[in-house]
Amino acid sequence: MTEQLSEQVKSIKRSFRLYMNGVTAASMRQKGVNYHLNWGVSVMDLKRMADEIGYNYSLSIELWKENIRECKILAAMVMPPERMLPEVVDVWMEQIPTLEIAESLSFHLLQYLDGAPEMAFRWIASDRYYHRICGYHILARLFSRKEEPDERGINEYLDQVAVALSDEQSTIRKAAANSLHWFEELGEIYQKMARHAIKH
Repeated sequence: MTEQLSEQVKSIKRSFRLYMNGVTAASMRQKGVNYHLNWGVSVMDLKRMADEIGYNYSLSIELWKENIRECKILAAMVMPPERMLPEVVDVWMEQIPTLEIAESLSFHLLQYLDGAPEMAFRWIASDRYYHRICGYHILARLFSRKEEPDERGINEYLDQVAVALSDEQSTIRKAAANSLHWFEELGEIYQKMARHAIKH
């Protein structure tokens, strides 16, 4: 890391104090959401910071390395989607610390990657918790943008979502149900396919 980049990361970390929300951070801890460091900065404030910074690949990589809630969310926001390599995706997926970071990563970055649909279909069939969570969140975003899967994708999705709706993890059930809602919003034929699949 260059000296200039190092100073930028330090400056960003210092700026979190300006937006810190102790009540939010304490509430997260009470709910079992533990980070090495959590300033409780709102996502809206982080988005404003990201807009000021702009896309920055090198900065994103360095921010993700920090075991700080705000750094990881900001890393997803400033990573240029077209520069996010598959091997970096694999590393980041292995390092997701919380459900909040998984959801943020899906919303701010993963849904925009080349090959996002294929990646999501692969992940929802995985037995790995955060991969499944991210997979369903990505598909929900794609469906909400009216991106329609092909026939094979539809069959794979409906098979997996029918199982996920009965998963022992409530967060998996919720992510799957949300994606199914947006799948049905694609049109009447999709609604009929969804209801037929979950009926069985």
